[in-house]
Amino acid sequence: MSVASHCTDEQRASLIRVLTREPAETYHARRGECLTSHRLAEFRSCPLLFRRKEMGLIPERDSHAFLVGRAGHMLILEGRERYEAEYAVGGPINPRTGQPFGSNTKAFAAWAEKRGKPVLADTDAAMVEQMAASVREHLFARELLAEGVAEGVVRGRMGGVLCQARLDWVNPTDGRGLVDLKTTDSLDSFERHIDSFQYLHQLAFYRALLASVGGVVLPVHIIAVEKREPFRCGVWQIAPRCLDAAQAENDRAIEELVRCRETGRWPTRFESLRLYDRIPLPPSQS
Repeated sequence: MSVASHCTDEQRASLIRVLTREPAETYHARRGECLTSHRLAEFRSCPLLFRRKEMGLIPERDSHAFLVGRAGHMLILEGRERYEAEYAVGGPINPRTGQPFGSNTKAFAAWAEKRGKPVLADTDAAMVEQMAASVREHLFARELLAEGVAEGVVRGRMGGVLCQARLDWVNPTDGRGLVDLKTTDSLDSFERHIDSFQYLHQLAFYRALLASVGGVVLPVHIIAVEKREPFRCGVWQIAPRCLDAAQAENDRAIEELVRCRETGRWPTRFESLRLYDRIPLPPSQS
């Protein structure tokens, strides 16, 4: 793919038009009919796991970390008004200690249920505020998020398969393009996480899907912010050749997915005999 270094006004308008805004529940309700980057990653790892999740045999898990991450995304990308409308902050006080109940206690869960929306404990809300402040203070992050569309949804076909993506941020201004926000424990190890968490494949999927619908191949950036002190923020521009290589793997996986649907065979990736031929190092050298 050739990345567009300059977008015309008409191309910018076209990109904005293909993005739709919809509640997260509406987007996730279409997971059964639309392939996402997350589900394609599961397929690349294990087609059988992908198929069992698709059939509803394995429930999706939600976690406390996901809750805090979503809240951070909302405050940073969609603004304070939306954040405060969607999340409650606080919790019940333990009368014996005078301190708040922990977010993993039954008392907190009962209190949160009455709020009618997700609840962040005070410590989690403070973390979200720190992350948002760090992003605002970073020159390049601030520039990337100066204008654009948050949480825009795009749907289209790749390899004959209906796909969808919910994009953190699209800034059609020249040189900005697709922006993905990540939270991490430490920026020092974040580049290793780009590989281990397959972020390149995710972003290549987004870039290719938007290009197939909007007609323009955009640059791609990642903004990463730490979830702990000192809450550092970093910005990475992703080299097009890295995204091209990841997209080639995505394309092959989509072709294989089509074949699996046609044949009804869903491999585990461990069908073949494997040889282990690695001599363990002595404890002093490992």
